[in-house]
Amino acid sequence: MQVIKSFEEWLETIENQRKLLLFVKTDHCSVCDGLLPKVVALEEEYPIPFYKVNVAEVPEIAGQLSLFTAPVVLLFHEGKEYARFARFIQMQELKRRLGEIR
Repeated sequence: MQVIKSFEEWLETIENQRKLLLFVKTDHCSVCDGLLPKVVALEEEYPIPFYKVNVAEVPEIAGQLSLFTAPVVLLFHEGKEYARFARFIQMQELKRRLGEIR
């Protein structure tokens, strides 16, 4: 899973990737820390680039993507948001949506 370290890097990534998963976390978030390994494990099953960003380090991304909680998993397809999962994420639903854009 690659790390997004700036808003400019995010803009470049979304412009260059046809599809991707973005895992959004923040500091001191036990739900984020518990969910991250589960999402990382999906990376082997799906041929989609996986990225993560810490909104405490890149706060602009939270405003631009209208993120009000963490964790959030966003799927993008053709440069547009395809699916959004927030806070308590059901892995089966995430897998289903990943399969749709595979």
